[in-house]
Amino acid sequence: MASTDSTAVAKDGNDLAGLEAGLDALETRQTSRTPFRQTFTQKILPPVLAVALVLAVWQALVSFKVVDDPTKLPAPSAVWDVVQTAWLQGELLGYIWTSVSRGLLGFLFALVIGTPLGLIVARVKFIRAALGPILSGLQSLPSVAWVPPAVIWLGLNNSMMYAVILLGAVPSIANGLVSGVDQVPPLFLRAGRTLGATGLKGTWHIVLPAALPGYVAGLKQGWAFSWRSLMAAEIIASFPDLGVGLGQLLENGRNASDMAMVFEAILLILIVGIAIDLLIFSPLERWVLRSRGLLVKN
Repeated sequence: MASTDSTAVAKDGNDLAGLEAGLDALETRQTSRTPFRQTFTQKILPPVLAVALVLAVWQALVSFKVVDDPTKLPAPSAVWDVVQTAWLQGELLGYIWTSVSRGLLGFLFALVIGTPLGLIVARVKFIRAALGPILSGLQSLPSVAWVPPAVIWLGLNNSMMYAVILLGAVPSIANGLVSGVDQVPPLFLRAGRTLGATGLKGTWHIVLPAALPGYVAGLKQGWAFSWRSLMAAEIIASFPDLGVGLGQLLENGRNASDMAMVFEAILLILIVGIAIDLLIFSPLERWVLRSRGLLVKN
């Protein structure tokens, strides 16, 4: 009898293993390295053509004198000359680094503050009722509104810059995490409690991994807010001791009525924003999607 039972158990185990293997086979997709030609046509060529089209329209507006005042719309070559001059003088990288270093450091501060704040707001009902509307209101408040009080409170220094970045980025990071936690299936939480994952252990092993999509979206929006906040602070609160960042460069161009310098600053701000997204947030989003089986790695 015991032999018969052990044989039945072994058979059931083999059937279950076969079923799992079949399901794995159904979910498995054949992956191979994407040919360079496909990568070029699908990912590289479209943005290159878009940039070329913008430059062509810009040059046409100047060449056909649709806008015949160079003080209002300089030619692309004039902007390139200003960029080249700043590069040859060794100033271009200084402009970029001054702003990028402030932006990234301020964003890290916002990350350290916004993450626990978002968890507390998401998990404690009383705090959510008290702070939830305030965070939503702060997120919709234009970042430039914080520059005057920050200057009065802290003076014209880097602390003022970081304060403006924090006030712009923390609400977005916290609200993104709250949204992600709200979308965690209750089954995950019950399963975690059954396995002993409660308190901080449950938050670390269950809540945060399940809330990653909303959290990453909040991080991306938080960076956008911190970058815009920094540019507003650099434009309004200019001071020699603060150095010349991209926002200060934009303001210098306005004061000098130098539209080529203004366009130089605008293009550099745009390029830095795109580069941060491509180098940090796009890979992070792809990793989150791939870890959930929503994106196949080619």
